[in-house]
Amino acid sequence: MGYRLVVVGATGNVGREMLNILDERQFPVDELAVLASRNSLGTEVSFGEKTLKTKDLDTFDFTGWDIALFAVGSEATKKYAPTAAAAGCIVIDNSSLYRYDPDVPLVVPEVNPEAVLDYHKKNIIANPNCSTAQMVVALKPLHDRAKIKRVVVSTYQSVSGSGKGGIDELWDQTKSIYNPVDEKPAKQFTKQIAFNVIPHIDVFMEDGTTKEEWKMVVETKKIIDTSIKVTATCVRVPVFVGHSEAINIEFEEFLDEDEARDILREAPGVMVIDKREDGGYVTPVECVGDYATFISRIRQDSTIDNGLNLWCVSDNLRKGAALNAVQIAETLGTRVLKKG
Repeated sequence: MGYRLVVVGATGNVGREMLNILDERQFPVDELAVLASRNSLGTEVSFGEKTLKTKDLDTFDFTGWDIALFAVGSEATKKYAPTAAAAGCIVIDNSSLYRYDPDVPLVVPEVNPEAVLDYHKKNIIANPNCSTAQMVVALKPLHDRAKIKRVVVSTYQSVSGSGKGGIDELWDQTKSIYNPVDEKPAKQFTKQIAFNVIPHIDVFMEDGTTKEEWKMVVETKKIIDTSIKVTATCVRVPVFVGHSEAINIEFEEFLDEDEARDILREAPGVMVIDKREDGGYVTPVECVGDYATFISRIRQDSTIDNGLNLWCVSDNLRKGAALNAVQIAETLGTRVLKKG
């Protein structure tokens, strides 16, 4: 016996990736509804060998459906997620709307799977920000061993994190570099993204941090441990898919780099590729389409007593969004709903 499952925002990048992952992981689906706004109504999407037509989100009745995977923005989520939850359908939300709500669990299944049990407070579970998701997968097994005091992270985030518009802008600007007559000014981003990097993701806050940086701080504390201090600098780079992070960690006690490497090799969702030779590390191009969070460049930080540095890469459309949502649904299945 499987689930009656809904994918909301099925025509977007993350929604389509959710459908791919549901099929790849053979999630037990008895019935699947794919929903979109009226602008995309009737658009066909693929689920395995099947082709499905989208239905109207505005008129859809969530009564009797088990789980809804939401891959739409905060405004649409604010309007439709409470309706789905009130109808008895458990919402797994990929937007930022509910991440900081104390009554909504924020879940990364490799890190805090037990948190799904708190879904009943609002019938909603939140998916973390893409940059946070991959980082906490790397941090948690190390925190369990030596307790993390402080994290300093610099991110190198791909344009797909801003949606299809970001991908199109990088592509169009890259072509225009070689054809100056067809100049493509910045629209999606604040400055040219082709052959450039932009130290600005989301809006600026009063203290000078950006919202993206703030998200990494607050979400890491909520998912792992409120005592961890985090400071982040988030940068948009001209990469289509795959987020990278340079992470500096200070622990309460000494953790040898070799032991850290062994711990990470055994950690769920992690793949260690760490050879001290040319190409002995993972880059965004190599992580696309993979489930794992890749860790490379593990080394001692000699400037502090108990420090490590590492390099972390993951497919942001997968672990940073669609895959994590499907994994939450799988965790719900084994710990709560017990079907399939």
